[in-house]
Amino acid sequence: MTGNNTEHHEVNDSNEQREAGRHRIDPGVKRRRVLIGGGSVAVAGGLAVAGFASADTGATTEGATTEAAVADASSTSGVCVLNAEVTEGPYSLEGALVREDIREDKEGFEVQYTFTVVDTADDCAPLADALVEIWHCDALGEYSGFVGGNGHDEEDNGTFLRGGQMSDENGEVRITSIWPGHYVSRAVHVHMRVHTDVTLTDDSYTGGEIIHTGQLFFDPDINTEIQAASPYSANTTRETALADDSIYDDGGASSGLLTLTALGSDVSDGYAATLTIGVSSS
Repeated sequence: MTGNNTEHHEVNDSNEQREAGRHRIDPGVKRRRVLIGGGSVAVAGGLAVAGFASADTGATTEGATTEAAVADASSTSGVCVLNAEVTEGPYSLEGALVREDIREDKEGFEVQYTFTVVDTADDCAPLADALVEIWHCDALGEYSGFVGGNGHDEEDNGTFLRGGQMSDENGEVRITSIWPGHYVSRAVHVHMRVHTDVTLTDDSYTGGEIIHTGQLFFDPDINTEIQAASPYSANTTRETALADDSIYDDGGASSGLLTLTALGSDVSDGYAATLTIGVSSS
């Protein structure tokens, strides 16, 4: 990991608002879609490779059925959706650790991510050997490498809540983290990059090419309940609703909205989060 960037330690409300305005990519790029064959009816009905974006506060089998439904939609409709591209934002760092669990000692409600990476340039075939990297803030809204940007004083090792995993032959990646907190000007979110052709080292990677930069979002009703619970309730900074976010454009799964399945009867038990990520290797 690179060292702390002191310029971002002094982020104030006005700077955050200006940064949020710069986050959005040109709409023509952000809403790109690749349509293969006659799939317009399936798109209108919500069937696309990007998956179904929904949430359930009770324990269900929705996470398992979603992948089957997505696969069926892909094979029968011939529709291939390229996920929305957005800027990586001001809190990215190079050289992420390659690991499955990125929590370290951070408190928060567990999120078990399962991503399926598909290649729109290859009829939405699973993309193997791609590095899916995510990073996000902790319960107090602080990013590792930039602690203090949300007004909290805590230890900063530059690595917490950052990392990634390589996709397997089915394009699948599993990463365990916590539900993010919030900070001024943005709804709760997770940053993501997909790399190809990386060279793995002992615990990180070198080289490669970034072929997708996006962000992930959460059901607002579940998020409201979580942000009101400890340790998230200790963060008293102003929160932005998903409907008012400067990045999320209400596009559902193709815009990064995760499908959530409760891991227990209470939000503190955590969630499984799934998303099929359409990228283009070309």
